[in-house]
Amino acid sequence: MELMYKEVVIVGILVVAAALIAVFFLHRKKKSDFDGGTRAANTSRIRNSRLYRSLNLRYRVLSAIMLTGIIGGIVSALFLAARPYKTDDVVSGVKKRDIILCLDVSYSLYDLNSEITEYLKGVVAGLEGDRFGINIFNTSSVSYVPLTDDYDYILDRLDELSVYFEMQKEYFENYYLKYDDLNYLPDDEYARYQELSDKLDYFEAGTLYENWYRGSSLIGEGLGTALYSFPYLGNSERTRVIIMSTDNELNAFVKEVLNLDEASDYCKKNKVTVFGIFPSEEKFYMPEEYDYSSCLAGFKRAVENTGGKFYVRTPSQTVSQIVQDIQKQEAMMVKVVMTRQTIDLPAIPFIIMLLCLAIGCTAGLVLQK
Repeated sequence: MELMYKEVVIVGILVVAAALIAVFFLHRKKKSDFDGGTRAANTSRIRNSRLYRSLNLRYRVLSAIMLTGIIGGIVSALFLAARPYKTDDVVSGVKKRDIILCLDVSYSLYDLNSEITEYLKGVVAGLEGDRFGINIFNTSSVSYVPLTDDYDYILDRLDELSVYFEMQKEYFENYYLKYDDLNYLPDDEYARYQELSDKLDYFEAGTLYENWYRGSSLIGEGLGTALYSFPYLGNSERTRVIIMSTDNELNAFVKEVLNLDEASDYCKKNKVTVFGIFPSEEKFYMPEEYDYSSCLAGFKRAVENTGGKFYVRTPSQTVSQIVQDIQKQEAMMVKVVMTRQTIDLPAIPFIIMLLCLAIGCTAGLVLQK
């Protein structure tokens, strides 16, 4: 603890000491001088009595306590006026991450995507200083949420995506897998099917653009679009991360503008780290047409090329564990700033002052009785 105005204490104590000395000598002189009045004989007998000695001792003790309390109260008040304080050096850093969630919204991934979006709601709610964006892709890519630190807006859009993946699940399981020809649905199911189709078209107007011509699940273009959603590529102090989910089941009818390996190389060149989340083998779509090991190896190679980590969503490795691991690796602090702050510490001298005044006043009241 330090005092901001030490001179207050020094001057105050000197003044108090001088006042005490002056009072002492005045009291002593007054006590030794006879100031008139009737003299009494044989007072020594009274002074030597047990009652007198007891009352005199009580008077002296209470006087000393009262004087100590008053002096202690004055001195602690001086320390309070001198403003006791301490200084703390606060080291602070500004988190500067740009995170883009890149989701392959093929119907084969609605379970994985739904789990990711649900968990990320809690992650986004706890962000501070980071910017977050969302890209979704299939045939073509959509910047569903441009990079922003408006977390309420991001949460609202994640809620919309959760509804989208629920609709995908309902459409896929209740209609696509159930009926060979969707043009001949029963009347009691047709109205819901039509409603569902209209709502899905809202999302898929962007992600399935020219699907009939270009194919679907264009993984490289999806990653490339996410990469170029970052502003000022190659010239930024921000840590940049892409969290990407896909099963890497490329179904291109024409040559991709950018394939997965090329997109990975561009990410590496621009210092963007990709973390990949891949479905488990039992959730892999159409294993009779796509080789699970080959799709996994291709995506893993592209992810690790950027310096990121590759994860397979399994019963023993949940999405929450995966995202927590990603957060631990990328929780970087940059632009460290040290500031010195002054913290006042009035509590101790204030409490001492109150105690001293309480003790002194109590002793004075007892003396009056």
